[in-house]
Parts: sequence; C-alpha cells; structure tokens
Amino acid sequence: MTVEPLDPSESIRLAVLGVGNIGKVHVQAARAMDDVDLVAVADAVPENRAYANRVGVDVVYDDYANLLRTEPVDAVVVALPPFLHHDAVEHAARRDCHVFVEKPLARTAEESRDLLETATAADVLVGVDHTVRYIPAVRRVREAYARGAVGDVPYATVSRVNYGSFARPPARGPLPGWHLNGDAAGGGVLVELGVHLFDVLSWTFGDLEVLAADMDSQLDIPVEDSATVLLRATETDTRITLHCGSYQWEDDDEFNLTFRLEGLTGTLDAGEYLPDSFYGNAARAAVRNVARQLRGHEPEYFGPTYYLQAYYAALRDFLDAVRAGETPPVDGRDGLRAVELAETAYEQADRPGQSLEVSR
Repeated sequence: MTVEPLDPSESIRLAVLGVGNIGKVHVQAARAMDDVDLVAVADAVPENRAYANRVGVDVVYDDYANLLRTEPVDAVVVALPPFLHHDAVEHAARRDCHVFVEKPLARTAEESRDLLETATAADVLVGVDHTVRYIPAVRRVREAYARGAVGDVPYATVSRVNYGSFARPPARGPLPGWHLNGDAAGGGVLVELGVHLFDVLSWTFGDLEVLAADMDSQLDIPVEDSATVLLRATETDTRITLHCGSYQWEDDDEFNLTFRLEGLTGTLDAGEYLPDSFYGNAARAAVRNVARQLRGHEPEYFGPTYYLQAYYAALRDFLDAVRAGETPPVDGRDGLRAVELAETAYEQADRPGQSLEVSR
C-alpha cells in the first residue's frame, strides 16, 4: 500500500495515545528523533499526563478522541489497552492519521481485520510494534539463517518469560486491571508475549501450522500465565516449540528470551549474541555515544539500555515509511497474522489432536 508521502523538509507531527509503561518508552523514543515533533499525548491517568509534562510534552489530553479532533498530526502511536485499539484507529482514520499500534493489533482476528479495513479505506498506513524482531541478537540469528549459515533447520525453539504486569515484590498497590481481564486484553500471556514470538517465527520461516497448544496458570489469576505451542513451518518443514510465561521475576540486568535454531551444519542461538554484562554494555555504549557525538555523528539511541533500542528502531522504521508514503516494514498484515496464530492456539488448546494452519 502506498499513500501520499510527507514533505521531507517538514517535521513529522506525532501524538502518543496512552502513556503507560510502553507509552513512556515511545514518548522518549519520539523525543530523541530530530525530524519528529511530539505534538501531544493523551492518557486518562493524571500521573501519566504529569509524567509527559515532566519530560517536556506541553500539550496533554485526558481523552484521545479529543486530541485527534483538536491537534493536526500526521501519525499516532496507539499504546492503549487492546480493547481500545479498534476505536482509536477509527478516530485516527477519520483524521487521516497513520497509526503505529502496540501489540496485539486487536483482541481477535475479526477485530483486527475490521481495523485494517477501516484504515485501508481511509488510506491510512498501519504499523505494529512487534519489537522482538528488532532486538539485535534476534536479528543476528535471523540474518545468519537467511544467508544459510547452518543449512536447513529441522527444529527451533523460542521463548520469552517475565513477570507480566505485576510489580516486583513487595507489592505497593493493587493488582493491575485490564491486564488480567481476558475480555479487555484479548487473553493472557499468549497475546501479551506470545504474539511477539509468533511474529519472529513468521518473519523467519514463513507460514506456520499450529500442531498442539497448552495453556496453564502458575498463579491464581483469571487468564493463562503460561502457554506452550508446537508449530510446523510449512515452507521449511521446521518443527518449533514456542513458550511464553509471566510467572518469573527478572532482575534489572536480565531479559529472559531464547531463540535457537538447530541446523544441519550447526546451531544459531540468540544467547551467543547477547552482551556478557548488560551493565558493562551500558557503560561501553554510553562511551561510544559520547565519541560519536564528538565526531559529529548520530548517537546510538537507547544503545546503553540494549533492549529499549528495539523500540526506537521499530518506531523509526514506521515513521520513515510514513514519510515515504510506503507500507511499513512491520505492517497490519503482520499484526493480524500474529493474532490469528494466537487465536488458533487457543482453539487448539480446547481441541487437542487437530492441527490448524495459518497462512500469510
């Protein structure tokens, strides 16, 4: 899909809808881009609006629809809870605003398709924030596989485990609301983390078939906090085990992600490309950035934080596509495919023994 490109001499006028945990990252990423004017943000929570003011965003709204009716913007980041994604995209489409939507694209495949139809009818570009494919270690594995470094890959594994929407102990407040509401979020950890992994696998191997799935809860909560899915890549005949969970604490210098390909001539493992020490990596990256700036070069944005640089890169790619009037590298079809795979896995968990294919 191509649309009218933006004037290359003008800044991209951007708004962020939702300034929760990930919304704050998008605010910081946007403010680091010289060609982006962060016009305004919207959030229903007063503390989040106060945060935006503290970091230099002067215009804040408590209602994203009011922001879109009032502010002239070229694009918006939709960092709202999933049950609001469809409505926010509808409002943005009425104002000819391109949209960068947090994952999952929507709560269901049907809702995702309707969202995309609305955007397409309005000539609005849709990007989806599947940032795991932008993590440097993941990209290096995929690049090595694509150039044939280990030959055919009969088996692969991918996993992501964290502590979900819970704060580290001791608890200082009530449990989160919509995160634990399956109707509001679209499900549990499979739509919170699993969609990222489905996206990485589709990006790497192509079409996927769900062979089996199992959901469980380690904690006493109303949605699954553990999901395991067995898949087959139909183009390469690769068998894949996917696991995601929100039951394990991570320290500040940890990121529990695995991506491993067992090839005929060797193994590719994302763990081999990770820094030995995240603290050491942060210090080295900070020094490199000072040196780059002294030489008149652009810094490596979010490089000292390693994983947050993926958010910067994903948003940068989307905004570059908006400026050029071209389909974003991670577009609505990618987001839909990840939701379809999650939905199929939920169905398979209820109907064991019947494989289901999801094609691009």
